[in-house]
Amino acid sequence: MDFTDGLFPFGWSLAAWVVLAPVFVVCARYAPWRRLAEQQAGLWFGAIVCLSFIWRMKAGVYPGLNLHLLGATALVLSVGPQLAILGLAAVVAVVTAVGNGGWQALPINILMMAVIPSVVAHTIFRVVDRWLPNHFFIYILVNAFAGAGVTILVTGAAACALLLGAEAYPAELLLTQYLPYFLLLSFSEAWLSGGAVTLMVIYQSRWVSTFDDRRYLWNK
Repeated sequence: MDFTDGLFPFGWSLAAWVVLAPVFVVCARYAPWRRLAEQQAGLWFGAIVCLSFIWRMKAGVYPGLNLHLLGATALVLSVGPQLAILGLAAVVAVVTAVGNGGWQALPINILMMAVIPSVVAHTIFRVVDRWLPNHFFIYILVNAFAGAGVTILVTGAAACALLLGAEAYPAELLLTQYLPYFLLLSFSEAWLSGGAVTLMVIYQSRWVSTFDDRRYLWNK
């Protein structure tokens, strides 16, 4: 993650902007702006600031092969996928401005660290919401903890696939010196997102838009 400019051809950046344009339009069109203004503005802006600092705490293997926590699952469960994508895109822009990654690689980084993890986290929530019982511990353990771990694993696999497609690094290096570390990172991501969502549900449940007391606490 935090891809640098030299890893991908310029055409890849243009293609990424083509993909991102309708994504941003959809997010801006369907984001719950009223709920954000009434209840979650402080949470959303605070999350952007906090994640900007968290993403700066990273471990590097090779240029562009950085490892850091994402916090995407907690943000998706709190404000929904549209605002999560926009918020994480803002985080990508902030960390790029302070020297992580590069401006040419910005759209690719947004796709990799904002769009993909948000879509994966939201998909996990929808599957759990559809097929598993409405129970508090299922919501916390599966959506927040396990969901966060799976989300960063999928993001890591997508990053490796993208780097392989661009022939930026050989497959052996990616599979032995980069991808395995996402398994270790997934445990930290699970505790970060799971702990954050648990605290919000207990003390400020109105901040978590996907959590409903009547469904997860009062449901028999």
